[in-house]
Amino acid sequence: MNPRTAVVAIGGNSLIKDRFHQTVRDQYIAAGETCWHIASMIQDGWNVAIGHGNGPQVGFILRRSELAAHELHEVPLDVCGADSQGAIGYALTQNLENDFLRLGLDRHAVCLVTQVEVAADDPAFASPSKPIGSFMDEAEAMRRRDEEGWAVREDAGRGWRRVVASPAPLRIVEIDAIRELIDAGFVVVSVGGGGIPVVADANGDLTGVAAVIDKDLACSLLATCIDAELLLITTAVPHVSLEFGTPGDRPIERMTLAEAKGYLAEGRHFAEGSMAPKIRAVIGFLERGGGRAIITDPDSVELALAGEAGTLVVADEGALRASR
Repeated sequence: MNPRTAVVAIGGNSLIKDRFHQTVRDQYIAAGETCWHIASMIQDGWNVAIGHGNGPQVGFILRRSELAAHELHEVPLDVCGADSQGAIGYALTQNLENDFLRLGLDRHAVCLVTQVEVAADDPAFASPSKPIGSFMDEAEAMRRRDEEGWAVREDAGRGWRRVVASPAPLRIVEIDAIRELIDAGFVVVSVGGGGIPVVADANGDLTGVAAVIDKDLACSLLATCIDAELLLITTAVPHVSLEFGTPGDRPIERMTLAEAKGYLAEGRHFAEGSMAPKIRAVIGFLERGGGRAIITDPDSVELALAGEAGTLVVADEGALRASR
């Protein structure tokens, strides 16, 4: 395990403050606010690798593609992932480079467009559940299903949407390059949006597939692969809560791996598509030998690292006592 090495997972939604601030410039500014906290970590001696979400950004790319379909070819989902990795990576690395300059740090950031291998027979492909793209009427949804093989689903009376699988990440294809860049002192932005999902054939040749990998699970795998001591997941809330959104809502400052697994198994504390994947990512990282994980919002990163904010998750009671 590499002490003082961390993987920071940034939510794609955190780049969009609200529906009035969705432009590329708005997202760049939001990225800069998060990057400043990461630069502060680096100034404090951390080696950092960064992963990020891309859900809203891929949605924008798909919508532009749909609106332009009368003139131009539509963009496949795996290519949307690659496009968003480049664009978000550009915003993050440029902001970080500017921060390093302000702080007088001799560090540099680089974005690596990343493929992540998934299993062609992953059960998720048999029951796609991740909605993507625009709403459609039923006639358009049936046409897409019949002509293009889309899985489609009616969404709570709001219309029909395409749904795709969310398979588990198995292998980060470019992991050797990521390790070399980190060892050379670069801050590496990779596994954007969970990585571009690819499957391997019998010869080992890779092909992109229409799927979405959870970015927190991919960041958890990345943290294991680079032997990171810390997995830091930033999200919209400053800490994990039990019975979130109910009158019994109560924050958790610290918990063990066993407690995290128990709370997740209860099925009433962490919402799917929100906190549950983050808890699974943390569990996976710790079960594979990771040191500790923190879940908090970007503004609380420095305080969380000092043990004064966020939710800390460690392997056992001994590690919990040592953190105090």
